[in-house]
Amino acid sequence: MTTLSPDILTALEGQGIELPSWAFGNSGTRFRVFTTPGTPRDPYEKIADAAQVNAYTRLAPSVALHIPWDKVDDYSDLRRHAEDLGVRLGTINSNTFQDEDYKFGALTHHDDRIRQKAIDHHFECIEIMDATGSRDLKIWLAEGSNYPGQGDMRARQDRLQDSLQKIYDRLSDEQRLVLEYKFFEPAFYHTDVPDWGTSYAQVASLGDKAMVCLDTGHHAPGTNIEFIVMQLLRLGKLGSFDFNSRFYADDDLIVGAADPFQLFRIIFEVVRGGGLNNPDVAFMLDQCHNIEDKIPGQIRSVLNVQEMTARALLVDREALAAAQQQNDVLAANAVFMDAFYTDVRPALAEWRESRGLAADPMAAYAASGYPQQIAADRLGGTQAGWGA
Repeated sequence: MTTLSPDILTALEGQGIELPSWAFGNSGTRFRVFTTPGTPRDPYEKIADAAQVNAYTRLAPSVALHIPWDKVDDYSDLRRHAEDLGVRLGTINSNTFQDEDYKFGALTHHDDRIRQKAIDHHFECIEIMDATGSRDLKIWLAEGSNYPGQGDMRARQDRLQDSLQKIYDRLSDEQRLVLEYKFFEPAFYHTDVPDWGTSYAQVASLGDKAMVCLDTGHHAPGTNIEFIVMQLLRLGKLGSFDFNSRFYADDDLIVGAADPFQLFRIIFEVVRGGGLNNPDVAFMLDQCHNIEDKIPGQIRSVLNVQEMTARALLVDREALAAAQQQNDVLAANAVFMDAFYTDVRPALAEWRESRGLAADPMAAYAASGYPQQIAADRLGGTQAGWGA
């Protein structure tokens, strides 16, 4: 069995992966939102489910909220509820894509009334951050156009910059703005923030508290995502990850499901660039469990990230550097492949047991009785996640 060194185990000990509250609600495709027994009825129950993931993995210490999906009357009370369950409230995600006014844009809209409405929504999110103790405001914009000539692309960028500056100026010294990008959808001709370069250009003009969020499913087919990770770390502008997996578009599947080797390569660049366990680089999930059970789906995801992190830490960087200096292509690639093909699962299971955790968190959760309990208690739960 492969042995993980004390240095690797120390690095793994410090790993934390934020969970998305919306992953525990109902979600689906464009054609159908599917229901699951035990669906949370409110944000409090979403956080309770997220706490189960952390209890069995000790990998998920925080929960991201989505506004208005997770609106409550008392955010200080929600914060206490989370802390009582052993987790904390994390990133606050804004939502300007489910309101009739935002059909043709929000922060980029040419109508000053609509644009101000979108800005005010972000001001509300910042007030929620003040109450929850959250550091990051994450913005993803479903804005763009479907047809050539439909909108003035340059003017939209100017309005976006102005809107983001107003939001940025409202942040406290301890808070950050994190701008996510997405290649396409729901706009199909042009998207206002379609790639890392556009996101970087926008946040660089705002200031040091503005960063880029990289969603691993938000790229054109064939994109070298690990290169983007490297570059953003090099530039000091990688604020957070949204980890998921894709086969075709923004599938939001369990991380590593489609291409485990890609996840390995991404994590290696995180390690190489000093992003692992760096408080300035947040690890988060962004997933929709449409057909699988929500809590086990999140457990599987965080374990996949942990496994690929362990493999990435096994890369012999001295041997890799030596092969690179000698232009020994095959030797350099072999160093990578040897680490990737190493089965670290038995060592991780043994390490979990040494920390008082179950060797197999998936099996332990399944045997806990919690799935049956919530299915019986939460009759009629309709709290929605993405796709509702």
